[in-house]
Amino acid sequence: MTEQERQQLDRDGYVVLEDAMGPELLRELREAIHAQFEREGDRAGHEFKTEEHARRLANLVNKGEVFRRAVLLPRMIEGVRHVLGADAKLSSLNARSADPYSDEGQPLHVDMSAIPDERGYWVCNTVWLLDDFTPENGATRVVPGSHRWRQRPQDALADPMAPHPQEVLVLGKAGSIAVMNSHTWHGGTANRTQAPRLAMHGFYCRRDKPQQQYQKQLLDADVQAALSPELRDLLAIDDPLNDALSASVTVRSFMK
Repeated sequence: MTEQERQQLDRDGYVVLEDAMGPELLRELREAIHAQFEREGDRAGHEFKTEEHARRLANLVNKGEVFRRAVLLPRMIEGVRHVLGADAKLSSLNARSADPYSDEGQPLHVDMSAIPDERGYWVCNTVWLLDDFTPENGATRVVPGSHRWRQRPQDALADPMAPHPQEVLVLGKAGSIAVMNSHTWHGGTANRTQAPRLAMHGFYCRRDKPQQQYQKQLLDADVQAALSPELRDLLAIDDPLNDALSASVTVRSFMK
């Protein structure tokens, strides 16, 4: 990351890393996700959630080497660790394809309903633009600087679905990655075009918080056995604290 990118992430709560994937990784991810949609059919996303007006996939770390490679992409991980610190771990890896002509977006929210604690920020999302994000096709809206307000929109706004006077859209070309401090108020918007809009979401949290999707439980034994030490650490596979956290709580949140 450049110093300008780090400053924007600190100031606004998000930054778009342009062309962060490169054309080959972009192609591999798109192909792998579309193939997985075909394999899973009506069960797609069942490990986490399904929704109207969108197709989802969950537990992607378990579903191909390209996903295990992606969660460690150096430029992206640098942004995550800038928000969370060096002890960040992967919380979940999902994909979402917003249907054409979907007629509603999401309310403004913060992921995990999280408010910074005495240690600071503890959730960070990465939005992988696998299609262009445009004003018409369901780009994420954010309220810059709201990560510093220490408030949740549902507690501060009469109508979190309504447009916010300070909101902007996260726009970019396919192949870019938006790194977002997930304490920033944000929400998906409606796709008003005739084509689906595809994104992947790599969600990270601080080591002392529970994963959104308990990776150790979800990953097949052969996948776990083949993980590199770096991936085992990022997924908290051998972390007793993570086991205890994940055993004691069931976590759900909005994901774009």
